[in-house]
Amino acid sequence: MASSSGNSSGSTQLQNSGSEEQVVLVDQRKRKRMLSNRESARRSRMRKQKYLDDLMAQVTQLRTDNNQILTAINVTTQNFLNIESENSILKAQMMELNHRLDSLNEILNFINTSNGIFENDRHEELQTSADLAFMNPLNLFFLNQPIMASPDLFQY
Repeated sequence: MASSSGNSSGSTQLQNSGSEEQVVLVDQRKRKRMLSNRESARRSRMRKQKYLDDLMAQVTQLRTDNNQILTAINVTTQNFLNIESENSILKAQMMELNHRLDSLNEILNFINTSNGIFENDRHEELQTSADLAFMNPLNLFFLNQPIMASPDLFQY
């Protein structure tokens, strides 16, 4: 029986050493898994940080683009207002010139109808100062006046 008790104590030791190896293996697996999880979490944090950095760079770029677009809009708006003002001035000058042209045409019609000077293709004849006495040069003073128009005249 001594041998059987020896065998049983030997087998218990074998079982103890086997279970200790299993415990060691389990501990090693746990440690390996913990290290793997830590590394995975570290990589995940790094990916998240890179994503946030990319988003911040994109925000900065979009703000820069937005400022450039706003500046371009402001410049274009100012150019539009300048051209619109110039256009109003040109329209006023055109109206003034049309008015002057109408006045000159009326004068010509008056000369043609009252004196009969230019009828029947007699354009070559010169008129004496006595024929044109009714046309005082002071009365035609407005014809040589410069056209004055400014944006201040026009209120939109």
